[in-house]
Amino acid sequence: MAEVSAPFPDASKQTFAALDLGSNSFHLIVAIDQGERLQVVDRHREMVRLAEGLADRQELSPATSRRALACLERLGQRLRELPARNVRVVGTNALRKARNSRTFIRRAEQALGHRIEIISGREEARLIYLGVSHSLEDDRDSRLVVDIGGGSTEIILGRRFQPRLMESLFIGCVGLSDRFFPDGAITEHAMEDAERAARQELEAVEQIFLARGWHTAIGASGTVLAICGVAETETGAKEITAEGLRQVRERVLEAGHVERLEFEAVGGERAPVFPGGVAILSAIFESLRIERMSVSDGALREGLLHDLLGRVHDEDIRDRTVHNLAGRYHVDRDHAGRVARTAGNLLDQVGPGWGLADPDLAALLRWGATLHEIGLDIAHNQYHKHGGYLLDNMDLPGFSRPEQHRVSLLVRAHRRKFPVDDFADAGDILRLCVLLRIAVVLHRGRTDAPLPSFGISARDRTVRLWLPAKWLRAHPLTQLDLEQEAEYLAGAEVELRVSAR
Repeated sequence: MAEVSAPFPDASKQTFAALDLGSNSFHLIVAIDQGERLQVVDRHREMVRLAEGLADRQELSPATSRRALACLERLGQRLRELPARNVRVVGTNALRKARNSRTFIRRAEQALGHRIEIISGREEARLIYLGVSHSLEDDRDSRLVVDIGGGSTEIILGRRFQPRLMESLFIGCVGLSDRFFPDGAITEHAMEDAERAARQELEAVEQIFLARGWHTAIGASGTVLAICGVAETETGAKEITAEGLRQVRERVLEAGHVERLEFEAVGGERAPVFPGGVAILSAIFESLRIERMSVSDGALREGLLHDLLGRVHDEDIRDRTVHNLAGRYHVDRDHAGRVARTAGNLLDQVGPGWGLADPDLAALLRWGATLHEIGLDIAHNQYHKHGGYLLDNMDLPGFSRPEQHRVSLLVRAHRRKFPVDDFADAGDILRLCVLLRIAVVLHRGRTDAPLPSFGISARDRTVRLWLPAKWLRAHPLTQLDLEQEAEYLAGAEVELRVSAR
C-alpha cells in the first residue's frame, strides 16, 4: 500500500492538482503556481491495474472496482478541499472501453469530490507530449515521444511544445500481459507472439512516422522508465539502446516467470505487466528503427497540470481548437460572433436564477454559438445535424469526450425540431440550448443592425422574453420566427412567452 504524504499547502496559495486514472496506475501530482513555473509539492502513485481482466468481458470486475475506489477514497481526503477549477481528473483507455464505466465513475466522483473526464486517445497523446516537453530543455529538435500505458500506447511526433502527429494504439502492458502471459509464465514463443501482436497494431502507422523522421526519441511512463532502469544495469547507459533492450528481453526470458523478475527497477506490483511492456517497446524499436531512446519523468499528469494552468491564465487550448475549426469549415465569424454575444447576454440575465452560474457552462455556450453553423460547409439541408455529427466524431484537442458531446448537442439542437431524447441526462445543456436557439432566431436577418434592449427571465420550464413593441412591429418575420420557436420548444416541455413592452 502506498503511503499518503504530508498535507497539501493551503488551497488559497493557488495549489493545483492533476490525477491520471490510468489503466495500470493512478498518478496524482500537486503543484503551486509560482508565476513562471510550477513547483511540484507532492506526488502519489498507486498500482491499481484498472485494465486487468478487461479484455474478457469489457467490464471492470468487482475486485478491480473495489481496489480502485479504495485508492480514490484515500486521494479524496486530499482533493476535496481544493476548488474544482484547480483540479483535473481524467480517465484513459480502461474507462473508455469498459461498458460499466459510468457506474464506476459516479462512485469515483463521490469518493474524490471532483468531476472525472474521459479523454480520447489523441487527447491523451497531446497531454503526454505537453508533459514531456515541459520536462525537457526547450530546444527546436523534432521529437518522437512514446508512452506505454496499461491499456494503450501513445506515439507522438512534435517540436517544442507543439505536437504535429499523434496516434493512440490499442496495445498496453496490462492487456498484452493478460493475453500472452496469463499465468505469469514467460516463454520465447509467448514473447514472439506478443511482439507480433504489437507489430500488427504498429503496422498502420509506422510508415507515416518514418516518412516524417525525428531527431530524438523519448520514452515516458513507468514501464519505459523501468525498462531503462534494467537496461542501465546491463549496459551502464542512462538511456535505452537497441542492444540494451535486447539484453533486457533476454533477462526477462531467462527469469521464465513474473515471480522471478528480481530487477531492482521492477517492483513486485509492476512485475506481472513487465513482459508485455518489454514486448511493446521491442516492437516499437523494430518498427520505427529506433537505435536509442532517452527517458522523461514528464507524462500525462504533468501535461494535465500545465493544460489546467493554461485554462486558469486564459490560454485555453479549447478556445484555439474552436477558432481553428471555425476557419477550417468556413464559418461566418461575424455572424457567429453576434450570436455568441447575444447568447452570452441572455445567459448573464438568467444564469444565476436558472442554475447556470458555472463559468464552464458559459464557455460551452460560447463554443456552441461559435460553431453552430459548422455543418453549412457540408450542406445547407439539415446542417445542424451535420454539425452535431462532426463535433461528436472529431478529435478536438483540449476537450474531454463529455465536453465534446455537450458542444455537439448544442449545435445539433440549435434549430428546428428539438431532439428531446438526446437531452435525457443533460438538463443544463438543454437550458443552454434554449438560450442559443433564441439568440439564433434574433439574428436570423444576419445583419450588423444592433438588437434593441431586451429582457429575459427563466424559471423551471418557463422562459419570458420582452422586446420593444415598436421593434417587433418593424420586424414581423422575427415575431413569426419567435412564435415558431415557441412551438418547437413546447416539444421539449419548455414554454417560451414573448411579450411587447
